[in-house]
Amino acid sequence: MLIPSIDLMGGRVVQLVQGEDLALGFDDLNYWIERFSTYPLVQLIDLDAAKRQGDNRRLIETIVRRLPCQVGGGIRSSAEAQILLEMGARRVIFGSSLFNGRAASEAIDGGDSPAITNLVRTQFAEELAFSLGVEHLVFSVDTKDSKVAVRGWREMIELRPQDAMQQLEPFCGAFLYTHVDTEGTMSGFPMEIARSLRQQTRRQLIVAGGIRSQSEIDDLDAQHIDAVAGMAIYTGLMKA
Repeated sequence: MLIPSIDLMGGRVVQLVQGEDLALGFDDLNYWIERFSTYPLVQLIDLDAAKRQGDNRRLIETIVRRLPCQVGGGIRSSAEAQILLEMGARRVIFGSSLFNGRAASEAIDGGDSPAITNLVRTQFAEELAFSLGVEHLVFSVDTKDSKVAVRGWREMIELRPQDAMQQLEPFCGAFLYTHVDTEGTMSGFPMEIARSLRQQTRRQLIVAGGIRSQSEIDDLDAQHIDAVAGMAIYTGLMKA
């Protein structure tokens, strides 16, 4: 299944390369809402909230009333998530808040702590599942240079995505994996990683990062993996 992505920054629909460099920007939100109106699911990300530099809450409220969306970007509590669900979001995406930060990672890397589980906030994940329901939760496990990337992909921790997913599996309905190294580049998604992640979880698996063609989406679909595409759609390389 193809899941088109709407990324918001500064009140505009945008596309970034590797989460940093602005490549495209659009002011006509209604055009993209209409363009994606036939899809069973759209991914809606508040990049400003993810980077902790404001939010696009008003636009999100407009979009979730018109499109079936899973919404992410800087969500840090069940209360914030509940507000989005009440607005009309189908599911909410939690990412950075599921992980402890660099200090814990450095402690493990230095041998001060033997437990990788110290990096994953499983108790928080369990609380989210209890308060919101597993079916409403998508857990985002993104990597940069083969390490889990958090805080708007600006900080990396010494943790493999497979290990993170193993810890979080009981508490979500789906996993979202973004390969930041290829995000926005239209260079193709690394299929060997897709296969490895598929073997790790029985949950719905959604991948993103560099997807450029329908053939890729078909290959992923054959592995029971769904695909998020952004840049390829917005540049016209792939029809949507």
